[in-house]
Amino acid sequence: MTKFPVLDSILATGHLALFVRKKYNLGINTTCKVLRTGINHTYLISDNESKYVFRVYSYNWRSRTEILEELRFINLLRENVISVSYPFSDTSGNYIQEINAPEGVRYAVLFSFAHGSKVRNLTENICHDIGSLMSRLHDIAMTQQLARIKYNTETLAKLPYQYAKKHFPESLEEMKYVKNAGEYITATFQRADSSQLRHGVVHLDIWYDNMSIDEGSKITVFDFDFCGNGWLVLDISYFAMQLFHTEPDKDKFKLKLDGFFKGYEVNHMISDQERKLLPIAGLAVWIFYLGVQSRRFDNWSNIFLSENHFKHYIGMVKSWLNYNGIEIKVLDK
Repeated sequence: MTKFPVLDSILATGHLALFVRKKYNLGINTTCKVLRTGINHTYLISDNESKYVFRVYSYNWRSRTEILEELRFINLLRENVISVSYPFSDTSGNYIQEINAPEGVRYAVLFSFAHGSKVRNLTENICHDIGSLMSRLHDIAMTQQLARIKYNTETLAKLPYQYAKKHFPESLEEMKYVKNAGEYITATFQRADSSQLRHGVVHLDIWYDNMSIDEGSKITVFDFDFCGNGWLVLDISYFAMQLFHTEPDKDKFKLKLDGFFKGYEVNHMISDQERKLLPIAGLAVWIFYLGVQSRRFDNWSNIFLSENHFKHYIGMVKSWLNYNGIEIKVLDK
């Protein structure tokens, strides 16, 4: 019987345990279990007391070059004593594994386990420490460029609208809003004084879900899957916008955000131009991730990407902009 082609597969944990054990010379008691199936699939590997995370990239999601660039940047951060989850090479010195999955060859990497837990309700002190960590990360990022995506008006604002058109009608009010928001972002970025905006490598997804905090308050950042080239304010603004949505008390939000800024500015001052651009930079990243949701409908977002989700998502955008005194009007064209 001919095997039927698949869009996406979940690899068997028992076979992965044997595969990882052999490739990395782990112990006979090595086990594997699913942590999360999402944009990529992540597995927890346990070798007695040692833990690792095995990321299996989705088919055709990242090229080998893109992954190598991601790992090169992570290793550079580690060399400079930035607390990140870092990759391990196998017994042959290779970082990237190739797995012949039913849908085609998928790449995989073994990462260190980020000890601690995810903390949604961040304290002012932790926000200060996150700001300091991000600033030190940016210290290294400013000297680097990756052979990966460039985050600009095309990738952040224009393409996401095109991706969303595959799932939502252009007549929908929220689609009109996304189109107008893209034009607003483009105009705002074009007016910005780029000489006052620091450029380098951005993580683009630093928020509580991508960091672990242990009992000693050590913060470890992970998941650099979206790292690329762009203005560093994109990282700052995205964290600020996520903090805004996870802290309902806006007086507490302001205190936490101020703590984050103070931590960041121990190492680097945030320019007036970066502060001015911050609300729209956050909007741009938010629109970008709408595009990711639209692109990955078949093997990730179909469980939540609906018209109701879209309305809620744009509602979150509007609340962020309203807080910052910005209104984007929907214009019929």
